[in-house]
Amino acid sequence: MSAAHDTVNLAERDLAALFQLEPPLVGKRIVVAMSGGVDSSVVAALAARSGAETIGITLQLYDSGPASGRKGACCAGDDIRDARAVADRLGIAHYIVDHESAFREEVVEQFADDYLTGRTPIPCIRCNMGPKFTDLLRMARELGADCLATGHYVRREIGAAGPELYRALDPARDQSYFLYGTTEAQLDFLRFPLGGLPKPQVRAIAEAEGLRVAAKPDSQDICFVPDGDYARIVRAVRPEGVQPGEIVHATSGAVLGQHQGIIHFTVGQRRGLEIGGQPEPLYVTAIDAATQRVLAGPRHLLAVASAVVTETNRIGPLPGVPLSAKVRSLAKPVPVTLEGTLGDGAAVTIRFAQPEYGVAPGQAAVLYAGDRVVGGGWIDSTQPAA
Repeated sequence: MSAAHDTVNLAERDLAALFQLEPPLVGKRIVVAMSGGVDSSVVAALAARSGAETIGITLQLYDSGPASGRKGACCAGDDIRDARAVADRLGIAHYIVDHESAFREEVVEQFADDYLTGRTPIPCIRCNMGPKFTDLLRMARELGADCLATGHYVRREIGAAGPELYRALDPARDQSYFLYGTTEAQLDFLRFPLGGLPKPQVRAIAEAEGLRVAAKPDSQDICFVPDGDYARIVRAVRPEGVQPGEIVHATSGAVLGQHQGIIHFTVGQRRGLEIGGQPEPLYVTAIDAATQRVLAGPRHLLAVASAVVTETNRIGPLPGVPLSAKVRSLAKPVPVTLEGTLGDGAAVTIRFAQPEYGVAPGQAAVLYAGDRVVGGGWIDSTQPAA
């Protein structure tokens, strides 16, 4: 018997354990956030098989045509139709909620504004902190749900002081970096049934359930920028804010070239500077939005000793063990020390045990104690290594 078949035919108590609800599940209600992808579709299938009343909710976040440049991306176009088809296949109720206005204001416009101020935004975190969790949680509670389940690859475990957030068992699928802003109150209501499963098994479950999304590719880009052209989105949202400027050497101050807008650059970037003839490779070391200048210099200037992190969130009590931090979604956690009181929006300073590279204002710094997510916040400024 395949692992997928075993999972699809789990006993009710095992499915209850996946959703961290007390059996029996008959009579309980699970709301599932359905994006139209394979992960959330499998969560809906597992919830429906558990015997609980299952309701799928899909947020329509933007117009899939002019916003993204293609038909069909997360929470728009074909993905919404896929979510509806999966719900029909499973025989569950499914609601589509128009959140385009809120998404544009809270995520897309903030994305453009961050680039215009020389920061490197992460709209997926903004979306999770705003429309996806805040609004979905409210809807789920209004529907009388026992929990809101999502397809994120993270784990929720019960600690001495309540629910805690952990990295997924499959490190290649872990999404904890994007969920550091989850509050303790939200975590009390959220469930992540896939955090302990490898992706191939999730796809096998989808195939065994006859879901049309079983072989659907994973989304690799920001949902409203599927072609990777961030500058195009910024120009569309804030056309008046894009201005040309100078590329300047970070140490000598010499003008090395011209650019067509700071929106084309991020800290740590090497390609795209188009300033040949230099004795060594140059990287973007800073972006000065006030003067529209891009500073470029050798790699050693990217070394950072510490970073100020603002708007912080803490999940559970701080442990008495060493902490590590991720400053980019694909980076490995590195040892840090924490100065200040994490949480409640306060600013803190993280100091790296060794100089860290590519630490960009606007990105998130997420703190871990082993595999447990302690919290995090937005990188506001950095202190260069000596």
